[in-house]
Amino acid sequence: MMKLVKDLYVDGERPFYCERDLRLERVVIGPGESSLKEGGNIEAVECEFKGKYPFWECDGFTVRDSIFREGARAALWYSRGCRMYDTLVEAPKMFRRISDVVLERVRFTNAAETFWDCDNIRLKDVEAARADYIFMHCHDVEVDHLRLLGNYSFQYARNVVIRDSELDTKDAFWEAENVTVYDSRITGEYLGWYSKNLRLVRCRIGGTQPLCYAENLILEDCTLDDDADLAFEYSSVEATLRSPVPSIKNPRTGHISAPSVGDIILDSNIKSPGDCEIKLN
Repeated sequence: MMKLVKDLYVDGERPFYCERDLRLERVVIGPGESSLKEGGNIEAVECEFKGKYPFWECDGFTVRDSIFREGARAALWYSRGCRMYDTLVEAPKMFRRISDVVLERVRFTNAAETFWDCDNIRLKDVEAARADYIFMHCHDVEVDHLRLLGNYSFQYARNVVIRDSELDTKDAFWEAENVTVYDSRITGEYLGWYSKNLRLVRCRIGGTQPLCYAENLILEDCTLDDDADLAFEYSSVEATLRSPVPSIKNPRTGHISAPSVGDIILDSNIKSPGDCEIKLN
């Protein structure tokens, strides 16, 4: 049976340290540190978090209809089994080295350095603003309807599936591996450099020099914006494009099919085998 705490204000150091089987309702966690550290099987409903590090080393917790204020930075680290629904997060650096995470209808207003070294992540209907370096070194990630504004996203990530999302993000998917993106809009410079097994399906892509230095790159029925120039440099690529391509530069190998190409640049710097076939469809 869960212990119920409701309509309470607490602050200071570790007010609920090592608590298990605990339900908080309309509780305000004021300034202080580690309010729920080392706990487990915790539910927080309509709560407000203002202090640092509330959910560290926790094993199983659910947060609903709550708010993490800016002072609750670095709130969820080194834990397992997080569920979060209908919650506003104003603090940066959330979610580090945490596994088994489900978020639905969560909005981050400052998602800088959020989701580092995490695994087994499921997101649906999530918004993340000011999200520089989000999802770094994460693996086994599934995303549905993510609205992301922030640079350097998904760097070094592995085993990622993204659907029906809007990603406004420079330097996305650098050195990422086994990433598939469906029916999404991706805007930002230098997309997917040094990636392995990046697959884009029915996506719209904008930003200069996309998809260079990539290995086993696949594009299926994608469109490129007018600023997506100098694409595919030194990449091995299989691409079927539905729009004209502003320019292609020195693809390493593979096949590219497009309605038209503005410029095809094949110069002395092309890398072996240098046999990519470019076909107008």
